[in-house]
Amino acid sequence: MGNLLGVPYVVSNAKSAGILRRTQDYDLTLCLIFNRPCATKWIRSSFALVSRLGDGAFWYALMLVLPFAFGRQALWVSVHLFVVGLSGVAVYKLLKSRTARPRPYTVNAHIHPGTVPLDRYSFPSGHTLHAAAFTLITVSYFPHMAWLLVPFSILVALSRMVLGLHYPSDVLAGAGIGGLMAIFSVQIMELVW
Repeated sequence: MGNLLGVPYVVSNAKSAGILRRTQDYDLTLCLIFNRPCATKWIRSSFALVSRLGDGAFWYALMLVLPFAFGRQALWVSVHLFVVGLSGVAVYKLLKSRTARPRPYTVNAHIHPGTVPLDRYSFPSGHTLHAAAFTLITVSYFPHMAWLLVPFSILVALSRMVLGLHYPSDVLAGAGIGGLMAIFSVQIMELVW
């Protein structure tokens, strides 16, 4: 019996158990590397600000500004973002409650949290899920906004690891889930609209 991302599993053979253990060890090692810059105050403060903006403020502002900047069509884009945002909250809360993966700093004393987490569990990264979803959706309608949204989303994803709140696998899963939600929702909008 083992535990991967907080989910118990039964390993059928020693080789599989070894692969899973090495994967977890690699995830923790990367987490330690990403968290090192958090010891520098200005880096910690900068990433804490990015993380806070990525928690909603930046995205809510985007939803409000789009209709004023791009007209009536953008109102539907804002509604699209809002609905996907609500769906994303439901998805990541469900996954966090089911996997119950502890945050890295609670597992390893060498990982220092750079800010207070919003909830108890780490898998998947909700910040990254929303950053990926909102960026892909917005850029699908307004490609010229990629110059702003893509770098910001990357910084949000990095902030979660630098601040010691997520393992790299949490961030990758959040980006993947957010990306899939964006692609699926854009395809639905193309059928409806």
